[in-house]
Amino acid sequence: MRCAIVGSGLAGLAAYATLRHAGVRPEEIAVFGTHPDPTSAWRERAASIRQQRMRSESDGHVAAAGFPGLAVREATLAALARSVTNRYHPTVELFLAHADEVRQRTGWDASFAERRVAHVRAGASGFTVDGEGTFPHVLIATGHPGLVRVDGAVHAYEPHEYESKVAIVGAGMAAATEWRNALAAGSEVVSVRRREPLRRPLNVPRAYFSKRGLAGFHRLAPAQRAAVLHDLGRPSYPPGREWDDPLRRATAASQFRVSDSSQTHLPGYQVISATGFRKGWREDALLADLVSAHDLETHDRFLVLAPDSTVPALTDDRRTLSIAGVAGQWAFPAADTISGAKYAARAFTRRVCRTR
Repeated sequence: MRCAIVGSGLAGLAAYATLRHAGVRPEEIAVFGTHPDPTSAWRERAASIRQQRMRSESDGHVAAAGFPGLAVREATLAALARSVTNRYHPTVELFLAHADEVRQRTGWDASFAERRVAHVRAGASGFTVDGEGTFPHVLIATGHPGLVRVDGAVHAYEPHEYESKVAIVGAGMAAATEWRNALAAGSEVVSVRRREPLRRPLNVPRAYFSKRGLAGFHRLAPAQRAAVLHDLGRPSYPPGREWDDPLRRATAASQFRVSDSSQTHLPGYQVISATGFRKGWREDALLADLVSAHDLETHDRFLVLAPDSTVPALTDDRRTLSIAGVAGQWAFPAADTISGAKYAARAFTRRVCRTR
């Protein structure tokens, strides 16, 4: 086999679709993961917070080619007009249907093997995956390493209902969605937060999705780059009346208020943790093992990568080790988005095809 993808989520599917589009055959690709459906983990989280629309835009899809985007697939004049002005956000239903179609069309199931990978090891001409191989090219896309939990709380990304009084811990996209959900269910809501959230249309400012913005980011010294990534990790949710009006009405009716983070356990309140995910390579068992085994360069919680999302010490003319998903932020600040997954996938595919 030419290559392996370790991780069977959306980033893995984006990489697989990109490889297939470039002419790499299913029998040349091994996909190792814990679930055959690449949408399953994301689907459950979106359903748990009752998410209706994506934060991403028309090009936030897992197909290899940028065109057609999801606005074109929706095929309405309103969707196309909103896309031109960067105001189009596809429905979750449309995105999931598209991802299912990509899975079927590309032959994902023919390459998939259900396995939780514990070790990736480098050799002179490639890598072994739990002793299997050698694979000249490996992309690791293991996703978020786990949920941040508050004692005694249900997590927003797990199935739940809303009681009459709800305290929601967090201030990002999941928390903002839960404020609206609980208010719509008739609950009295307290937002428990450490700081005020930023209002951003996308996960990170649009500049970081451009070649110029990325070039400036890649020129930063390690300490500066880490500081930027920490700042970009601050909680945020989009601006707009659809977010502000329900909170304004609820505040006026004494149904919504803000409390500081010292009050995570309010007597009589159901506590919902919307605190997101654990962060950093140390929290991912596979990456922690890889760093230890090969003494890889890290900075703070970040794995140091080349601009093309590869691990410099383990990548050369004969072999490639790439990182996609949230662990790839050193190369692409919005690595945990679909755009970030495709950024790593395209660079990985170029290297796979260059050595065929």
